Amino acid sequence: MNWKKILNYTLTLGVTLLLLWVSFKGVKWSDFIEGLKSCDIRWILASMVVSILPTVFRGLRWRLQMLPINNKINRLECYDTYAFSYLVNMLLPRAGEFVRCGILAKKGKISFESSVGTMVAERSIDVLSLIILILAMVLFSRFGGFLVDQMWLPLVNSLSYNIIWILAIIVIIGVALLIYLWKNFSRLCEKYSFWRKVKSLWNGMVEGFVTIFKMKHKWAFLIYTILIWLSYWLMSYFTILAFPEAKGMDMMDALFLMIVGSFGWAIPVQGGFGAYHFLVSMTLVPVYGIEQSKGLIFATISHESQIVTMVLCGLLSMVSLYFQLRSVKKSKEETKEVK
Repeated sequence: MNWKKILNYTLTLGVTLLLLWVSFKGVKWSDFIEGLKSCDIRWILASMVVSILPTVFRGLRWRLQMLPINNKINRLECYDTYAFSYLVNMLLPRAGEFVRCGILAKKGKISFESSVGTMVAERSIDVLSLIILILAMVLFSRFGGFLVDQMWLPLVNSLSYNIIWILAIIVIIGVALLIYLWKNFSRLCEKYSFWRKVKSLWNGMVEGFVTIFKMKHKWAFLIYTILIWLSYWLMSYFTILAFPEAKGMDMMDALFLMIVGSFGWAIPVQGGFGAYHFLVSMTLVPVYGIEQSKGLIFATISHESQIVTMVLCGLLSMVSLYFQLRSVKKSKEETKEVK
């Protein structure tokens, strides 16, 4: 298992380095550094301050999902686990999501399976939100043509109809087979401990997922979701204001670049390095006519300003969680002594 983790880490790191190499290949570093110096540090700092807000709102939103399971979960621990998870993701892509679930489980606030379920539901909402934003861009902005011509059509054209039909049939058969096995062999496999663990994990995930429908504060959940994306939007706009070559760009441009950047963060590499720089800089070339080297400056100030904030907040939350977990451990030891 350790070798598998090492191999996975090595592969993702290799992809990260490859994307960084492709992105910065041919860039004159003297011009790049001068370009960075020309950016307005005040707007970069403003973007960094705003970048704290999505983590705060995510922590508050996640807490709402878990309240139906345990109403004693507080706001600070939800924020701290979220901020720390971003720090972990910079080393091990996507591992932070499970780490934050494990921390709350270790504190005895919620089972690991249930917290994973809430995390899955939360990420599903994020994907749905991004899809809604993309559809809005396609339908109501001038960027619809670019998204269709440069992203969607090349993807569709690269797949033949035969491959699409084969994939669809495989998915349908797979789902039907899983349903059949679950219904007919569930009782027969109850005697096996491995199956009981799998079933326990599944039930816990389902319990966590359905919390989104049991929440008393559904409107608050929606408001936090909106505030998360508004914060990202504002961060993108502040970065535009800091970038000299972006004169004339408006809030719609900021929204477009935010959506493109979201795909860079979604790619499972360490901290979005390479993927974010490649996607954003390559987008600025055909859409705005900005040179790739200049586009890399925009991508760098946008990405690295967020990384700095994530590291600082993650380290502070790591210290906070350390004292919280030590307090929980001490409390358990005192309880054992009393018994």
